[in-house]
Amino acid sequence: MDNNFRIEYDLLGEKEISDDCYYGIQTLRAKDNFNISGVPLSNFPKLIIALAQVKKASALANYELGLLDEKICFAICSACDELFVKKYHSEFIVDVIQGGAGTSTNMNANEVIANIALELIGEKKGSYEIIHPNNHVNMSQSTNDVYPTAVRLALYEYLSKLQNKMEVLSESFLNKSKEFENIIKMGRTQLQDAVPMTLGQEFKAFSLMISDDINVIELVKELVAQMNLGGTAIGTGINVDPLYPSLVKEKLHEVTQKPFITACDLVQATQDTSTFVLVSGSLKSIVTKVSKICNDLRLLSSGPRAGINEINLPKMQPGSSIMPGKVNPVIPEVVNQVAFQVIGHDTTITMASEGGQLQLNVFEPIIAYNLFQSISMMCNAFETLAFKCIDGITANEQICKDLVLNSIGLVTALNPYIGYSNATKVAKEALETNRSVYDIVLEKELLTKAQLDEYLKPENMIHPTYSKECKI
Repeated sequence: MDNNFRIEYDLLGEKEISDDCYYGIQTLRAKDNFNISGVPLSNFPKLIIALAQVKKASALANYELGLLDEKICFAICSACDELFVKKYHSEFIVDVIQGGAGTSTNMNANEVIANIALELIGEKKGSYEIIHPNNHVNMSQSTNDVYPTAVRLALYEYLSKLQNKMEVLSESFLNKSKEFENIIKMGRTQLQDAVPMTLGQEFKAFSLMISDDINVIELVKELVAQMNLGGTAIGTGINVDPLYPSLVKEKLHEVTQKPFITACDLVQATQDTSTFVLVSGSLKSIVTKVSKICNDLRLLSSGPRAGINEINLPKMQPGSSIMPGKVNPVIPEVVNQVAFQVIGHDTTITMASEGGQLQLNVFEPIIAYNLFQSISMMCNAFETLAFKCIDGITANEQICKDLVLNSIGLVTALNPYIGYSNATKVAKEALETNRSVYDIVLEKELLTKAQLDEYLKPENMIHPTYSKECKI
């Protein structure tokens, strides 16, 4: 055999492993078996770090229980520390979508950590009689409690990042709401003229739609932080010391500084993936709101000559290969597409959760992949929307004002003073003659010019008012 290779053995036989590789035989088999998405685990550093956190916490717990030699524990912990700083992540070569409920991911971590640890104590890779991937790195563990716990740890980090990006986006809208607070415009319902408002009110609503859900994510994180570590295969805790579950929780808190707790019933927690469905549903709700906002931005900026044209979006790139001068709302458009993808991921996650059977859901890899993908795309989309679109929006103030003054909907503001029947007649005549509500009300002597000017002041049309002159 070439000296650049080592031979490793497993249940199915033997394989040659390059001496440069820190992964082992089970990882290599998984790489060969699961050529599915082309996306390796190394694309998700948060998951790799989470796996290393679980392994370090377990090693510390096993050492404290007298189950693991001090030298081996120290080597495993040091190997995990290397993964924390993103070293050796290229060794995680298994496709993120895999059969086996995450066993290949767990073994990829076990083998890499074992071989890093061996080198740290001066031994050769593959010297598993000294530090073994299963006997030592995976001690008191099963894929069925390691993998979901690591997914939850990574998901907690992803959700925290999402909260940050939502705050950025909400703040961008809030800043614009202050900039536009005195710009009167026409509100619309069913795409028809409704009643006046300010552009600032419109953008403040966008800000609040996003900021409200930051608290929702915080509540979801509390559920994500309930883990089944210590339950091993199906939640019964076979092959672990009775003190291990509570001890490993303490060690995990020391390692991560995250408020993770052990679920009340580990049998239930091992098979129940409904928390992931809840997380996905929250992501769908958030991205649906943002997509709706993007639809509004595209409508409000439509034109510039034959559309609403109340606002101008930043010009990012030429919009057509055939129509000179055309500029498209490309940033809202790309965010819309992210929303469509996240909604599709939600369907996959829902079906994968429903597909679980008996004491384990084997489809957690596709659940994790879609959750991580959704959040990553949302984070990028929200930051792009804030910095490349919202922050650069300008208002066409005169167009906004003219649309209000020329709108039939203006008559609604006069309804309390001239009555619904008169207001209906004025609206009908204005529509049929293409004249302004203002002129028709004066002509019919329903109000004086002074009264009309007072009632149609912007500040009197954009919030609740009361007047003794009201007729209704």
